[in-house]
Amino acid sequence: MNAMSEVTAEMPQAKPTSLKFEIGARTLATIQRALVRLPLTLDEARADRLPVLPQLPREAHGYVVTSLPEHLVPGLVKASGDMLPFVRQRYTRYFTEFGIGFDAWWNGLSSNARQGIKRKAKKIAAESGGELDVRAFREAHELEAFHDVARRISLRTYQERLLGSGLPDSAEFIATMLAQGAAGQVRAWLLYIAGEPAAYLYCPVIEGGVVIYAYVGHDPAFNDLSPGAVLQLEAMRDLFEEGTFARFDFTEGEGQHKRQFATGGVDCVDLFLLRPSLANRVTMAALGGFNRGVAGVKALVKRAGLEKAAKKVRRG
Repeated sequence: MNAMSEVTAEMPQAKPTSLKFEIGARTLATIQRALVRLPLTLDEARADRLPVLPQLPREAHGYVVTSLPEHLVPGLVKASGDMLPFVRQRYTRYFTEFGIGFDAWWNGLSSNARQGIKRKAKKIAAESGGELDVRAFREAHELEAFHDVARRISLRTYQERLLGSGLPDSAEFIATMLAQGAAGQVRAWLLYIAGEPAAYLYCPVIEGGVVIYAYVGHDPAFNDLSPGAVLQLEAMRDLFEEGTFARFDFTEGEGQHKRQFATGGVDCVDLFLLRPSLANRVTMAALGGFNRGVAGVKALVKRAGLEKAAKKVRRG
């Protein structure tokens, strides 16, 4: 592990960040803090080095570092001058290496995964006259048409309604999309079922030939057909066949399809580092106590469920 390099001179911008008291997807309360965000790329996470913490502006309460390899947490806390650490979430940052080729990748999936995806694809194809209707987009003029259709799908997704993370429709995003498309730095797909747009996938391409899993969604009317998994498979097939990219980055967060399709992963955390003020100490203690309480209740519920199931087995 390399030593931490000097703090950069450029002053970053602190942005309002919500520290949430959550039970599942439900947020009970939030505390706002002005934090400097330091998102690590996949290559940075895989490099296994401490990131450089930029100098904090006076108004900032601390940092939020995302995709930090978990074993680097103690070193980063020490390098920060022993700021107050709080792990917001743990996950594996999954990726797929394109260099192994499609056949090796496909055969590397579990037999259950392959059979399940084949079955879903066959069912969708049957709904569409016997063939999958997957349409790919990459040029700027194509992406305009893609965005119009994908945005209408996005409005109906849980990502849009519950998380506010659907496909953006701001002028800034569209201008960036078109510029990236003109530079060959976007790949996007739509899946139609029986002539109706059912799912979309939007992936920018960054330096180093890394394809980013940026925006994805499907119309909940097609939930029983699993259109997202089928579209992901066809997108992976296209990317492997194109042969110009290094890897696919499934980005932050867990997901069954990410585990199924990945060839590797890095165990990561999203880490808050707050200045050691009294207010921040109270905030961290409250968050920590709340999360431990939630985890304890979940463990009790799980244990009660297991005991109930065991009693049924014994009675049977």
